[in-house]
Amino acid sequence: MKKTNQVNNTISKMPILTISKLHKRYNEGKSNEVHALQGVDLTVKKGDMMAIMGSSGCGKTTLLNMIGNLDRRSSGKIIIDEVDTSTLSDGQMTAFRRDKIGFIFQLFNLFPFLTAVENVETPLLLRGIDSGLAREQAKMMLRELGMGDRLYHLPTELSGGQQQRVAVARALINQPAIILGDEPTGDLDSATSSDVMDLFRRINKINQQTLVLVTHNRWIAEKCDYIVHMTDGKISGIEDNPSIREEKKR
Repeated sequence: MKKTNQVNNTISKMPILTISKLHKRYNEGKSNEVHALQGVDLTVKKGDMMAIMGSSGCGKTTLLNMIGNLDRRSSGKIIIDEVDTSTLSDGQMTAFRRDKIGFIFQLFNLFPFLTAVENVETPLLLRGIDSGLAREQAKMMLRELGMGDRLYHLPTELSGGQQQRVAVARALINQPAIILGDEPTGDLDSATSSDVMDLFRRINKINQQTLVLVTHNRWIAEKCDYIVHMTDGKISGIEDNPSIREEKKR
C-alpha cells in the first residue's frame, strides 16, 4: 500500500461521511479527564471500504461510536449522507441511526431467543413495515448471504461464521448509507474471517455499500480500499490500496 501524507485526511470528493474537528473528552473538567479524540478530520466517499487501525486506546472504537452516534461528541461535526447529525433531536437521531447506519459487532449481538429470520426482520418491523413483507425481505436477504437453509435456527444453533452472516443481513436489511464494523472478524478463526471478508467485499462491490471497519488485524485491513491509522486520538496517516479499487472495477 502507498502511504499518503494528507494533512486533512480527505480521501475523495462526493462524500457519504464527513468528520470535522471532532473532539471527545471523557470526565471533562475532572482530574481524570481523557481526551480520546483530538480534532479528527476525515472524509469518506460512497462505496469506499475503509479500515481503522491503531494500538489499544488510540481512539479507533471511540471514533466508530461517534460516527454511529452511539455516544455524544464533545465538539465537532459529523455529516452522514448530507445530514449534520448534530442538528438532530434524540428521536430524530434514533430514527436516523435505524435507517441510515448498519452496525456489525465482534460478538454479533443477535437476540438469542429469535431465529435468524426473526433477527433480520426486526429492523424492518421497528420501521413499521408490514410483518409479512418484512419476513419475505429478511428471507431474501439471508438467502443472498448463503443462509437459506438456516432461516429458523436460533443463534446457538449456528456457527460463528453463520451468526456473523445473520448480523450482516440485519445490518443490510434497511439499505443503510453506511455500515460500521467493530472488530467484525475478531471472534472468528482465520478461515471464517476470510469468508466474512470476502462477503464484505462482495457487498461493497455489488451494492456499492460504504463500510468502515475497526480492526487490529493487518491482513483484514489490507482487504480495504484505505487504512486509516490512529495514534493518541488523532489520525496519523492514511494508506491507499489502489489494487483493491481496480479489482472492484472488473
